Amino acid sequence: MGVLSPTRTMRLWGPRSLGVALGVFMTIGFALQLLGGPFQRRLPGLQLRHSWASSLGPAAPSCPPRQHLVFLKTHKSGSSSVLSLLHRYGDRHGLRFALPARYQFGYPRLFQASRVKGYRPQSGGTQPPFHILCHHMRFNLKEVLQVMPSDSFFFSIVRDPAALARSAFSYYKSTSSAFRKAPSLAAFLANPRAFYRPGARGDHYARNLLWFDFGLPFPPELRTKRGNPHVSRDPNPPQLPSGAGPPAHTLDPNALFHPVPIVADGHSQMSSPASLDLGSSSFIQWNLAWLDSVFDLVLVAEYFDESLVLLADALCWGLDDVVGFMHNAQAGGGQDRSTIDDGGLTTEERQLTAQARAWNNLDWALYVHFNRSLWARIKQYGQSRLDSAVAELRARREALAKHCLVGGEALDPKYITDRRFRPFQFGSGKVLGYVLRSGLSLQDQEECERLATPELQYKDKLDAKQFPPTVSLPLKTSRRPSP
Repeated sequence: MGVLSPTRTMRLWGPRSLGVALGVFMTIGFALQLLGGPFQRRLPGLQLRHSWASSLGPAAPSCPPRQHLVFLKTHKSGSSSVLSLLHRYGDRHGLRFALPARYQFGYPRLFQASRVKGYRPQSGGTQPPFHILCHHMRFNLKEVLQVMPSDSFFFSIVRDPAALARSAFSYYKSTSSAFRKAPSLAAFLANPRAFYRPGARGDHYARNLLWFDFGLPFPPELRTKRGNPHVSRDPNPPQLPSGAGPPAHTLDPNALFHPVPIVADGHSQMSSPASLDLGSSSFIQWNLAWLDSVFDLVLVAEYFDESLVLLADALCWGLDDVVGFMHNAQAGGGQDRSTIDDGGLTTEERQLTAQARAWNNLDWALYVHFNRSLWARIKQYGQSRLDSAVAELRARREALAKHCLVGGEALDPKYITDRRFRPFQFGSGKVLGYVLRSGLSLQDQEECERLATPELQYKDKLDAKQFPPTVSLPLKTSRRPSP
């Protein structure tokens, strides 16, 4: 796993090569252009296992399914539903998960390979490889590649910051000091600086949460205060070269894995020739270009089903592999598309949406970028072909819900008495879950349980399967004869 595939050179160049390209050519546009061409892969045809797949046209050419996967599970973006399908796929195919000791990889600190349960860097290549890394972390590419093969498929999911802010305020009200002090989301967004303090406990949830989860550096006014115990510090940071430096192709691809180096005090700094303004659009575009070189696909929560079809296509999976139920959804929440075009919103809701996007300006730039890239991919895939596949996915999901679930939908947790299916309750809103119908066959019961199991219980199940508890047998002693 330590050997870097030549096909991943662009990914591992990271921003150091991008920085040199900027210094030589003095334009972000050229750096973005570098990410196109041979690195823009054509999408193979979607494969469906069921007989109704014939409606999508001729059978797609066969291709091996991708099974080395890195999923950056972002917060409050529909990522629990993606995690559920990864749990099911890996469980069904006997794949090995890179699991945290508990439920997160030391979040909000940057990911460290040492936090992966069972990871043994000194095993001399005898350790079986991990297939899937998918639980909550703050992204750190260099450490991820210590654990995962270099040919892994990297993907994530983003959500409109306005919708994310509504969900995060409800869910993290007791966790974020900024949210806790604000009487309402409207009051917070009307004057966020009255409540928000960079570096205060839990306040990474209150501003640019997506940007934070992707492990990207922050402009000066958003940097974390010195001494925050939750900030990961790299004592030996790589440095960007001063001046134009050598040509990009002579750089060691292992040298830099982060868009901007992080120095010992936790602050980001740059020494590139242009000395890019960290609050400028060029700084943002530089980071987005780096993400493009790392992530093979970024899903969009507001177009969840369309994203799943593209994911199945990119992984050469069957459509059934990405059919599942929504998880960790709050009552009265949901991920509709209304916030994208602001259609149907009241004047107050429209104002809140604008304020949320302005406050989370880095997240908004990130969201617009990946929303645009998703639709470019849809255009390449074919709109009519996508519409057909999405219709099939939704029909299959509805059929499974009717077959597996009481009421055919998610229920209030008060109705869920089986602890195996009761989701963890956190925040001010109720987290919905599922109750299975009785009378299912053994085979259907097993599959329906996979579909309905919440993320924490499924992680525990995978943990027990991968690391079975050892039972110490008592020493045999001579049995005394009965009196």
